[in-house]
Amino acid sequence: MHQQDNPQGHHPSQDYELKDTNPQLGERWPTRGGGYGGRGWMSGGERFTTTYDLVEQMFYLYVRVVKAKDLPPSSITGSCDPYAEVKLGNYIGRTKHFEKKMNPEWNQVFAFSKDRVQSSVMEVFVKDKEIVGRDDYIGRVVLDLNEVPTRVPPDSPLAPQWYKLEERHGGGKVKGEIMLAVWMGTQADEAFPNAWHADAAFVQGEGVSSIRSKVYISPKLWYVRVNVIEAQDVVPNDKSRMPEVFVKAQVGNQVLKTKICPTPTMNPVWNEDLVFVAAEPFEEQLVLTVEDRVHPSKDDVLGRISLPLHIFEKRLDHRPVHSSWFNLERFGFGVLEADRRKEFKFSSRIHIRACLEGGYHVLDESTMYISDQRPTTQKLWKQSVGLLEVGILGAQGLLPMKMKDGRGSTDAYVVAKYGQKWVRTRTILNAFGPKWNEQYTWEVYDPCTVITLGVFDNCHLGILEKKSGASTTRDSRIGKVRIRLSTLQANRIYTHSYPLLVLHPSGVKKMGELQLAIRFTSLSLAHMIYIYGHPLLPKMHYLHPFTVNQVDNLRYQAMSIVAVRLSRAEPPLRKEVVEYMLDVDSHMWSMRRSKANFFRVMSLISVVLSMSRWLGDVCHWKNPVTSVLVHILFLILILYPELILPTLFLYMFVIGLWNYRFRPRHPPHMDTKLSWAEAVHLDELDEEFDTFPSSRPNDATVRMRYDRLRSVAGRIQSVVGDLATQGERFESLLSWRDPRATSLFIVFCFCAAVVLYVTPFKVAALVAGFHMLRHPTFRSKLPSVPSNFFKRLPARTDSLL
Repeated sequence: MHQQDNPQGHHPSQDYELKDTNPQLGERWPTRGGGYGGRGWMSGGERFTTTYDLVEQMFYLYVRVVKAKDLPPSSITGSCDPYAEVKLGNYIGRTKHFEKKMNPEWNQVFAFSKDRVQSSVMEVFVKDKEIVGRDDYIGRVVLDLNEVPTRVPPDSPLAPQWYKLEERHGGGKVKGEIMLAVWMGTQADEAFPNAWHADAAFVQGEGVSSIRSKVYISPKLWYVRVNVIEAQDVVPNDKSRMPEVFVKAQVGNQVLKTKICPTPTMNPVWNEDLVFVAAEPFEEQLVLTVEDRVHPSKDDVLGRISLPLHIFEKRLDHRPVHSSWFNLERFGFGVLEADRRKEFKFSSRIHIRACLEGGYHVLDESTMYISDQRPTTQKLWKQSVGLLEVGILGAQGLLPMKMKDGRGSTDAYVVAKYGQKWVRTRTILNAFGPKWNEQYTWEVYDPCTVITLGVFDNCHLGILEKKSGASTTRDSRIGKVRIRLSTLQANRIYTHSYPLLVLHPSGVKKMGELQLAIRFTSLSLAHMIYIYGHPLLPKMHYLHPFTVNQVDNLRYQAMSIVAVRLSRAEPPLRKEVVEYMLDVDSHMWSMRRSKANFFRVMSLISVVLSMSRWLGDVCHWKNPVTSVLVHILFLILILYPELILPTLFLYMFVIGLWNYRFRPRHPPHMDTKLSWAEAVHLDELDEEFDTFPSSRPNDATVRMRYDRLRSVAGRIQSVVGDLATQGERFESLLSWRDPRATSLFIVFCFCAAVVLYVTPFKVAALVAGFHMLRHPTFRSKLPSVPSNFFKRLPARTDSLL
């Protein structure tokens, strides 16, 4: 391990700390007489609570251009190709134009941010589009912004009115009228999501949809279990030898093979389980191919069959499903019609048992940062235990991510993922301190879950793509924030500014800060306590568990399917965004991660070392008072051994109460010191950012051995990380990192101390021994309540980069 140094000269560590903020949350509306330029305000507390109480209110001037009528025809063409133009200061918004229409209907909404408007009047022009030369002016309407009404939701939308068109210089009325609705509203207005925003006037084409806020739902994922039992009457191409047969199964781009049948035979038996991931609606088919291993480098295809996935039974528990025989189609070229007719009378068959597993939760994210644990089928879902509300307020100090017109620019948006629901805020263009002020809500089914928020730079705005090429353009990462719900107190609003940290080949870099307002509302305390004693994952994960390799491979396949499906939405949630949110590269070997996990273990061992040092000080009478007290306590426990366990539990109860004063006041965040990111060496970073297999030019054998070493070391790294996690969970029992878990534990300690005090020691030891040695008949396959409680405790993995 390298020594801690700072060769890159990073920013001081305090730049990476979580910061408290004091935003003006909730609604504030102009009072009577306030109007557009009024000074009077009424706070949201004086009105009913709304769904926008975790964000700062942003005011917009909305202009709905509905339609026009009786427009005069052009004196040259004899017709009219009308469009409307809304002008407010330097901002100009245009509707689409209609060809040869005297009574056009546009029904478009324009939104102008109140903070950026300097003008006190607004003009709406109606013009006639000309193919050559300047557009013809038809008429205009001038509105005084001081007279604009304010719409307070949940009021109904403002009714539009007809306005007579005037000449350009106010010389009088002209023929024609236009229907408008103008009002002052907030981002809570229904017109906000689909409005034309003045700040995004230069975005064109498909980029317009990519800057609007959207909600995405992950595809419903299923595990497909195929039990390949046997085959009959397998005929090899070479009749002089017995075939060595295996089965290759494929679903989409997932390919799995059975082992070769141990004995060469025409009726092979395997009885192997192959598991795949599939998403509804089922687009892929299960393709089974029976192959003969003729030579180590050559396989002959003897038959195949394609089966749609929807024909398989959906299983909710571990009860077996019915098996089926399927006839195989001969595979090859030049099959004669006579031979083909013979195949229908006599053909090879394969015996399989296939089902869609509805009792598992299909993992598409790391179990350390899991945001959902419900099984696939909705029939097995429990009722929700709470509500998570997140207000995405804004960001500060973002760094320029690209060059635009010779200057650095950032077009930032935020993606939040919890459960099956993904949300994407609107893109704020060309701003290093964007303000989104958007609020989203999720149902919570388990408090021991994590919400992930990522900030990205939008590189698909329609203009840059033409220059740089859309095929190679990728949205850039700005940073990520993870928050574990169990670390939040119920019904409390957390307002913090989270540092956005990204690891680059040159070292860790702070890209800015993300300001959030978070509230976790608990619906039932009794239900919450009940959840803490139950397994984190559905029962099937414990009754029929997957191997470690299966879990890794299936998670990778599930993540790939989610990325592909979300990238096909409109607008797409792009693959690079989904992969970053799901931690696709978290399993890769990294010297930095290994050091971080190693020192996590060392910090836990240091507690034992400090206790041994304390005992040494007691033995050496460094503090006479402490030594006398320990001698008295030791004498009491020797004379009355039945007091040992009550004293131990009472001691932990007192420590838990004492630590309540020092409980964490804010959720955990990325810790650069814990992640070993501040003192990392460039050579280690070069290794971490290398691809797998390695792309460095070097001798092929050395590279192969190096990649194999990285693969093995990646497993060791995960084991060390798991070891550190278990120790940190012990540490969190009394640290109030999870307030509910610590409360439950110290109450249990107090009750245990009382029970063990009144119960003879021999009776307690006898009950515990017989319970430990009980017959398997009395054991459950599910984990015990203490085990479930322990696995739900938070660890410091939440703070790892």
